[in-house]
Amino acid sequence: MTLERSQEYLLSLLSELTKLPNEAEWVEFKHNNDPEPTGEYISALANSAALIGKQSAYIVWGIEDKTHKVVGTNFAPSTTQYKQQELESWLLQKLAPKIHFRFYEFIANNEKPVVILEIQAASHTPVQFSGVEFIRVGSYKKKLRDFPEKERALWRVFDRVPFELQMAAENVSENDVLKLLDYPAYFDLTDQQLPEGRQGILSALSADKLIQFSDNGQWHISNLGAILFAKRLYDFGSLARKAVRLILYKGNSKLETIRELEGTKGYAVGFEGLIDYFKTLLPSNEVIGKAFRTEVPMYPELVLRELVANAIIHQDFNLTGTGPMIELFESRLEITNPGVPLVETQRFLGSPPQSRNEAMASFMRRIGICEERGSGIVKVITEIEVYQLPAPIFEQTEQHTRVILFAHKDYKDMDVEDRTRACYQHCCLRYVNKEPMNNASLRERFGIEKHNKAQASNVIRDAIKAGVIRAYDPSVGPKSRRYVPFWT
Repeated sequence: MTLERSQEYLLSLLSELTKLPNEAEWVEFKHNNDPEPTGEYISALANSAALIGKQSAYIVWGIEDKTHKVVGTNFAPSTTQYKQQELESWLLQKLAPKIHFRFYEFIANNEKPVVILEIQAASHTPVQFSGVEFIRVGSYKKKLRDFPEKERALWRVFDRVPFELQMAAENVSENDVLKLLDYPAYFDLTDQQLPEGRQGILSALSADKLIQFSDNGQWHISNLGAILFAKRLYDFGSLARKAVRLILYKGNSKLETIRELEGTKGYAVGFEGLIDYFKTLLPSNEVIGKAFRTEVPMYPELVLRELVANAIIHQDFNLTGTGPMIELFESRLEITNPGVPLVETQRFLGSPPQSRNEAMASFMRRIGICEERGSGIVKVITEIEVYQLPAPIFEQTEQHTRVILFAHKDYKDMDVEDRTRACYQHCCLRYVNKEPMNNASLRERFGIEKHNKAQASNVIRDAIKAGVIRAYDPSVGPKSRRYVPFWT
């Protein structure tokens, strides 16, 4: 959590840490600084904090190691450079994964300068510094590989606690919970009446695992609570980069950016506003009907809602420094989320649904932001066909999943790849709807007149040649032949 820490908070934290009888597996005291060991300590403390269930670990400069007296420090991270780089930038560059950490410089009660480094606990894999994983054994920093029992225990922790139930902020007061989370939006979206008393509010948030009562009478805010209902994601440092970015480009390249917007609110709170703003940026297509011309959105709203929701829900939160991104070009739209898909991109339509973040997915379905399990992509392709848009591309990059939508094209302007992709998706859609794909259904998909049915036959031939569809019963004559996806 990266609230702007007040002097009062930092003094209170310093007091609590210095009361510890000894350095702990999650706390290190130092007088002055040496950059190389600091990076190793970040790794060791982050891993140890995860192992013992702490959300954060700390290094404190300006403390005498044995007595824990505040003696002051000459270390000033804001002005320190190492190897011709700012210290913080150099440390971040050496860490993998790039966990969140932050230095706080302040003056203690005895007028001595003190620095506290707050370190995010490891969440899904051990943290390395310069390619080496470290751990705390008592108050000593050791290489993790030398302690296999601790390494096994650490991996068990990662496997046991899903991202949503890990903590975004620990030991937060009641007042701060209500300041940080948009609780009226929670009650509105879940169709509950807002309780009159504070305890009723906290009890409801706790029942949905958005917050958790702590042993010391304070509250923890879960990642689920923060990512969905944060008033400002930047109040939660590890989640700040998970805000949705919306970028509008001039033309069809990334050379010139017209506008860029980065969301600040939690996904549940900010979703409708994001979609509404998104729609204002979309150009329209002019459709000529039988009697008049009409303007329709370039992309159907249901398609936008479902694909943006999917990008949010199915992202891999363990990939740090990156979040969902929407890029709007003159004639296409790209929606990208961190994490490779859990099913093959060719099987998005027709595979049993899987989600990395089931608690979040369930909540988003509950409040109507996305469709019921497994029906979203079906509805996306259905809408694409109703609007007779080119078939979208679902693709996997090294660490991301991307969906590309295209503005309207007439059949004559589509290339073989466009037509083959549309034929395959149409075949999948018909299959999951328990309907046969044939020449007639494909003509309807493309808006091809009956007397031009040879055009549809050519598309089917190209799709068979590409290996994405096959004849259900090859012995049946061409006029009655039905087709199914290659994976059936």
